[in-house]
Amino acid sequence: MIADEDVQTVVLVEGESDRAAIATLARRRGRDLVEEGAVVVPIGGSKNIRRFLEHYGPHGLDLRVAGLYDAGEERDYQRGLERAGLGNDLERADLEARGFFVCVADLEDELIRALGVDAVEEVVVAEGELRALRTMQRQPAQRGVEEAAQLRRFMGTRGGRKVRYGSLLVEALDLAHVPRPLDLLLDRV
Repeated sequence: MIADEDVQTVVLVEGESDRAAIATLARRRGRDLVEEGAVVVPIGGSKNIRRFLEHYGPHGLDLRVAGLYDAGEERDYQRGLERAGLGNDLERADLEARGFFVCVADLEDELIRALGVDAVEEVVVAEGELRALRTMQRQPAQRGVEEAAQLRRFMGTRGGRKVRYGSLLVEALDLAHVPRPLDLLLDRV
């Protein structure tokens, strides 16, 4: 939990890879979120959203809150915002109006779709991990799985890889083609 009196906005994200991607995109856009009074806080999974909203939201520190979430965890966010006093019977549009934006599968999926499989593989090559990717792709469980899904899986197969690729994929983005949830979140913050 944060304690800095200069913080005005708290961006709640599920994990460190989300924080890394947001920080990288903000930097690429010439923004310093800390200087602007915003901090990105990983909550350790969607089930924790209520606790963080209670701490930072209107019944706690009364800071402005925003965030990213995965479509599969939307119900956790709806309930969390409702219980924190941020609305009732919230639909996706209501969540967006309150600064919470959905990633279709997850942030890595958004980034892979924005870049395309070939560009993501170029990032993997640049990191010297093409052999590891190809080894994973040859595993029986990966046969018949589309390449974008394999790339998402690859990023989660070793500790720290997801965080590193969160930044690397944002570095590779054309700033005119930033995934919608990231773009809207930074516009909001």
